[in-house]
Amino acid sequence: MQFCLLDRITQLEPGKAITAVKNLSLAEEYLADHFPRAPVMPGVMMLQSLVEAASWLIRAGEDFAHSLVVLREARSVKFANFVDPGKQLQLEVQLVQSQGNHYTVKGKGLVDGSTALSAKLVLWSGSLAQQDPHQAATDQFLCSRLRQQFQLLLQRSDPETSGKT
Repeated sequence: MQFCLLDRITQLEPGKAITAVKNLSLAEEYLADHFPRAPVMPGVMMLQSLVEAASWLIRAGEDFAHSLVVLREARSVKFANFVDPGKQLQLEVQLVQSQGNHYTVKGKGLVDGSTALSAKLVLWSGSLAQQDPHQAATDQFLCSRLRQQFQLLLQRSDPETSGKT
């Protein structure tokens, strides 16, 4: 299953930092179970939003060279606040280190200026063709789709940000 939790990218410095937002709507199905009388965004979904922001930072920095960006480690994950329906989770991610196809980032999620989540993440980027050369066409297709999705996230942003890819 592929998630698409981010609503837009508000700032981007490829290879350095990204800021994105996730607007939490009461219409999101998982809130019916988490929790029925006091719905809040599950911590794992908050973390997934942070991973998605980090993935876009890596893709933009590599000029979409790889079809896959995968979370390898989540370190020092701290949850400090809830995200209620009607609120916006602002995600800020900075690249700390890159070694080959491994990237270390630090990130945080803010709600109304207060930290709701912080973590240090290690991600890996690669392609299907690395394991099976016959998958090169699939990689090209996936990279093309990711570029399209990326442009949609940027189009919803400030026009100055949209030009920074």
